[in-house]
Amino acid sequence: MTAYDVLFRAVLSRVDPERAHHLGFRAIRAGRGLAGTAVATPAAPVEAMGLSFRNPLGLAAGFDKNAVGIDALAALGFGFVEVGTVTALAQPGNERPRLFRLTEDRAIVNRMGFNNDGAEAVAHRLARRSTRLDRRDRRAAGTIGHVPRRTTRPVLGINIGKSKVVPEDDEAAVLADYATSARLLAPYADYLVVNVSSPNTPGLRSLQAVDRLGPLLDEVRRVADDAARRPVPLCVKIAPDLADEDVVAVGELARDRALEGLIATNTTISRDGLRTPAATVEEIGAGGLSGPVLRRRSIEVLRLLRSHDSAITLISVGGVSSAHDVRERQRAGADLVQAYTAFVYGGPLWPRRVVKGLLG
Repeated sequence: MTAYDVLFRAVLSRVDPERAHHLGFRAIRAGRGLAGTAVATPAAPVEAMGLSFRNPLGLAAGFDKNAVGIDALAALGFGFVEVGTVTALAQPGNERPRLFRLTEDRAIVNRMGFNNDGAEAVAHRLARRSTRLDRRDRRAAGTIGHVPRRTTRPVLGINIGKSKVVPEDDEAAVLADYATSARLLAPYADYLVVNVSSPNTPGLRSLQAVDRLGPLLDEVRRVADDAARRPVPLCVKIAPDLADEDVVAVGELARDRALEGLIATNTTISRDGLRTPAATVEEIGAGGLSGPVLRRRSIEVLRLLRSHDSAITLISVGGVSSAHDVRERQRAGADLVQAYTAFVYGGPLWPRRVVKGLLG
């Protein structure tokens, strides 16, 4: 048991989960990562989507929704950080309480509802960060005007979703909504993710149907590349609750549209396999479930996608808790791996432990 485990059980588990998240994230930002910046990484970075990742472990979207702590999180040991989900319009999300711990399962249920500051505010924040990092790099280079390669920075993914007020059956409005986010945010993204798989925005998952998803991806790519004035690697994040044939269909669509990556998987609406008492789970109610219970289905989807496409970049997420889990995903076909819930339960030193474990 680590010192953080003791702190979590004695203190943090008694604090409202959303409040605990904000307090912990504030401490990470204040301490620039608390764990320092000299984090052991694999000897050879991971090359994927035309990008160089310092190591294969990334932080999934949902932790830093508003891009306020990218570099502090990277300093903990993550090889890449994905921010968001960001929507075109600022929105408060669903009513509280909306975040719940299932400590017996080391799992989380959330029905946050894409609460975020909106694409324009996040874009301004990212622009200020870019300016600050450019100045830092110039000072480090010792020559004004010469900026070292961006590999000195963590790879940044930006995850975009549908604004809640946009009707899911109004295809033109949905396209315009995602396009607004792509236009504002793509200039700052190393890769862009289209999120159509959260269970907490009504109707969102219907966009995973290939007849809806294809035009959406085409529009996002066109707008993103134009706004960034470069090709922006594009991924789509899918749900674990899709039937196998629908997983294959999305994979084939990704191949046909020459997508750079797929992220598998998002949270699940299933409650199967939990040790938490059924009455407690029922009392919590609706929301996306994450944690070790998602491991089996996440790996199934990963293997299914890899068996149908040997070339596309696959980012595996769902139930990743250790270096062993990362290696297991790599053997199953993952190029990169993301985590969220294990980080919440494991604390700020957890990424460093996993990365060091990959060296053994």
